[in-house]
Amino acid sequence: MEVVHTIGRRKSAVARIYLSEGTGKITINKKDITEYFPSAILQYVVKQPLELLDAKEKYDIKVNIFGGGFTGQSQAIRLAVARALVKIDAEDKKNLKNHGFLTRDSRKVERKKPGQPKARRRFQFSKR
Repeated sequence: MEVVHTIGRRKSAVARIYLSEGTGKITINKKDITEYFPSAILQYVVKQPLELLDAKEKYDIKVNIFGGGFTGQSQAIRLAVARALVKIDAEDKKNLKNHGFLTRDSRKVERKKPGQPKARRRFQFSKR
């Protein structure tokens, strides 16, 4: 099996992953997953598509990620991993899609508007 390359995005995070056959090692920006994401929840998010297909110890994943925060980065990696698994075996697509792992979450932070403290919040109105 050759190396499968896919991209996942979430908020302003962009994850490029290289998935190959191996022992289940996940490397993110040249660090181990437990070192990069100390939180068990974020590690779980990244591994969700692999656990769904029982392929946890089947593939090695190398990730280059930039932009965004921890949550956006972990969800961008999850999308990229799911896309890579579909490239390897197209029959897995239905199962991954039903669990929502192939849907690109396009929500981003709305920009701040001039004359307002936040994007939609307005200053208190005073009649007099």
